[in-house]
Amino acid sequence: MAAEEKWKGWASREQKEAEPGGERELGMLLGRQLAEPGRFAYAALCGLSLAWLFPENEQSSFRTEFIKGFVKWLDLPDAVLPAMTAFADGLGGEGTETFTEILLKDPVLKENPLLIIQDLLSFSLQDGSYDARARVLICHVSWLLRIPLEDLEVLEESLLESLKEQKDEESETAEVSRKKKERRKKLKRYLLIGLATVGGGTVIGLTGGLAAPLVAAGAATIIGSAGAAALGSTAGIAVMASLFGAAGAGLTGYKMKKRVGAIEEFEFLPLTEGKQLHITIAITGWLCTGKYGSFTAPWSSMLHSSEQYCLAWESKYLMELGNALDSLLNGFVNMMAQEALKFTVLSGIVTALTWPASLLTVASVIDNPWGVCLHRSAEVGKHLAHILLSRQQGRRPVTLIGFSLGARVIYFCLQEMSQEKDSEGIIEDAVLLGAPVEGEAKHWRALTRVVSGRIINGFCRGDWLLSFVYRTSSVQLNVAGLQPVDLDDRRMVNMDLSTVVNGHLDYMKQMDTILKAVGIKTKECQLEEKGSGSLFSPQAKKSQWAAGSKARGEEDTRKEEVGAGSE
Repeated sequence: MAAEEKWKGWASREQKEAEPGGERELGMLLGRQLAEPGRFAYAALCGLSLAWLFPENEQSSFRTEFIKGFVKWLDLPDAVLPAMTAFADGLGGEGTETFTEILLKDPVLKENPLLIIQDLLSFSLQDGSYDARARVLICHVSWLLRIPLEDLEVLEESLLESLKEQKDEESETAEVSRKKKERRKKLKRYLLIGLATVGGGTVIGLTGGLAAPLVAAGAATIIGSAGAAALGSTAGIAVMASLFGAAGAGLTGYKMKKRVGAIEEFEFLPLTEGKQLHITIAITGWLCTGKYGSFTAPWSSMLHSSEQYCLAWESKYLMELGNALDSLLNGFVNMMAQEALKFTVLSGIVTALTWPASLLTVASVIDNPWGVCLHRSAEVGKHLAHILLSRQQGRRPVTLIGFSLGARVIYFCLQEMSQEKDSEGIIEDAVLLGAPVEGEAKHWRALTRVVSGRIINGFCRGDWLLSFVYRTSSVQLNVAGLQPVDLDDRRMVNMDLSTVVNGHLDYMKQMDTILKAVGIKTKECQLEEKGSGSLFSPQAKKSQWAAGSKARGEEDTRKEEVGAGSE
């Protein structure tokens, strides 16, 4: 990939310059190498971005603490802190373009503006926690500086790759000796986490928990010697172990030890073998005999992150539901129903009395498994919330994506998280496709507290099956999977998939096309763009939202287009 080669070439030059006799000493934090005007503009740009991305009162402490620490990180005088705090509180938003120009004119950034993203990443990782809000900020600043999101991905992956290479160079004797030494210390949890990884945890967990100097050595190539020193300091010994969760085993290490309420099955299945600083969890909405009999089948082409998981839950009930859906749609009832519903569904007002009697007579085929799964999906969502709140996945941003009842799991997960303390900064994006949940904006407001990036509602206006199974919910349907959620928040993104999805079952069958439509990278996209050096197809790039949207103007335009489409 062109971007990866570009970055490796630059990293190699930086390493040479860091050696004795090199022209530049990398012992200084990258941000501090900027001239004072550049550092001021850099901090101001981050402050203004924070104010735009997270203006809510409950995010005030995050904005304040971030900017306070950042001013210190850049070695700016204390006298500038009131101004930076004011920027982070929303004053001076019109100065964004000016500060961007000043920053890009700094001599240090002329060759490689990616240094800024490198520095922001280093700052964000210094305490062993990669807050989702920090990653959203980094994505937004990347867009302001016209740096492709791909470069951030390469930077994150390069950091991990460097650590893996350093681990491979260790001798087995040295590793055994270190383990014995650490056992004797009888330290608390974070060292025990490192020891536990020996039985099967990841390399990252091992190096993070047991070999801080090794972490520093590996990271120096990527984030500079001073930034690496921060990761390798006494306070940062557990940084990498913290990032990757208990024992570095992350979500695959989680097993539901006993039945939780009505839940009988709950397990994370790996979709990829890699590790990454941000992860993706996919949730399937139903199962059916044949090609789509496994939880992983719909997500085989997804490549949103190098580390992806699929949630396996209540397979017995989801299989029963899927087979019922197939029976219903493949039978004579389907033809009759679609003909009769041409008028009722499109009118937007569907009641139990308007459904054809022929369809209602076989309603029991679907109603019972649907009702069971509807209840269990809510319970599974709440349980998932507490797994994420316990940081089983480590302290890394998480993207959730699901369709049908899988989207319902996500909805109830986010609702549950919004009621708990310290729930911010965990979820980066949430993608809900064909969600059988309430579509009133007031019910979605709570989700904005816990989602740092996008909340995507993918819907299909002509999904008569979703209308049918929801027919007893209300006199007038108001289901998120059938219409836009009219929530006035920069996070909320409504995507009309009516041209892609002809019916509810298409959410599984057309998943590859749907993923590209909502800006989620797939293996096909990577192959198509391999020659051009881009990981994203033009369509995905167009949909990809750099921490919100490119500008308020585009968001307003999108809303107008959605409104026009609904008329």
